[in-house]
Amino acid sequence: MRVKSFMAIFGLSLALVLSACGGKHDHAADTSKKADAKEMPATADESGPEYTSAYICPMHCPGSGSADPGKCPACGMDYVKNDPAEKTGHEGHSH
Repeated sequence: MRVKSFMAIFGLSLALVLSACGGKHDHAADTSKKADAKEMPATADESGPEYTSAYICPMHCPGSGSADPGKCPACGMDYVKNDPAEKTGHEGHSH
């Protein structure tokens, strides 16, 4: 009886392991995605209105920025006054 229980548990465990590993998965593709992320430029293009307008979104959402106070149309955050003198070299905010 003890051997039959062991064999049943072993068989069930083996079936679960094989079914979990049975799907096709390309690990090489995952590695290349991580490598691509490392190749991104260190600095963002800060020439758009989301960086140069009088009022900007703190998240610098694409298409945001305004001459007047308001809210970002992309994320809904309140615009903040863009003061280039306060730029710290880290996208305009300090830590």
